[in-house]
Amino acid sequence: MFPLRYGPQYPSQGALMSKVWFITGASRGFGRSWTIAALERGDRVAGTARDISMLSDLVATYGDAFLPLQLDVTDRAGDFAAVQQAHEYFEQLDVVVNNAGYGHFGFTEELSEVDIRNQMETNFFGALWVSQAAIPIMRNQGSGHIIQISSVGGVCAFPMLGAYNASKWALEAMSEALSQEVADFGIKVTIIEPAGFATEWGNTSSVHSTALSHYEDKRAARAGAARQTPPAEATNAAIFAAVDAEYPPLRLLLSSFASTLVNTAYDKRLAEWDQWSEVTAACDSI
Repeated sequence: MFPLRYGPQYPSQGALMSKVWFITGASRGFGRSWTIAALERGDRVAGTARDISMLSDLVATYGDAFLPLQLDVTDRAGDFAAVQQAHEYFEQLDVVVNNAGYGHFGFTEELSEVDIRNQMETNFFGALWVSQAAIPIMRNQGSGHIIQISSVGGVCAFPMLGAYNASKWALEAMSEALSQEVADFGIKVTIIEPAGFATEWGNTSSVHSTALSHYEDKRAARAGAARQTPPAEATNAAIFAAVDAEYPPLRLLLSSFASTLVNTAYDKRLAEWDQWSEVTAACDSI
């Protein structure tokens, strides 16, 4: 667990008081882990799932502190209605976690129009609609924290994950702009960038394109690169550190593996930009 003070980012007065969360994709993986952890520490949570029956055990355990909501985040009107229902039920809205999403596996040539549109509808547009629904409520409160669940794949790109990477890069760009737009209203934005945790992301939650035979060797090589991963619960303390901080980070990597991947990617980018700096500077004049 983290200490009460997280380096220079001390919790604000009352930061550890009971919070109201709205968490999409609360039935499994990170969403379920954070929902239970928040409820266990005395917070209240509105949790969404496409199959609301998967939340029934949480209702039985936590009673009125947990509000289950059936929601497909690709339904913009449904997103606005769910956020409004959560606010009316709890009478406040402190933390919105845009967690619902899935991984689409397919080499770029294999992606159908349906593949890429569905990936963007869930991972990007779903988070955008929920954020839009939450902003007026938080603006009226003068406070709030929007947590966008991106990925190390929102910073780096990998073969066979181009659609997923595109959805998360779009989410990161929108969220960085959003953070500047709403800061004066007391609203904070944090982009969470995990890597390699034991969730259903790469298994039952994933979708695969129709395979083309000439990518079989590359597909097999990626399948053989699996690594042991920590459980979703290993991230609970990090999420609390972010939501309880007076000055939370815009971006937060989860796991040392994520840190290694991102630092390596940026080292390569900086080196290449430097290598081509003369060509870049030559564009300054004719």
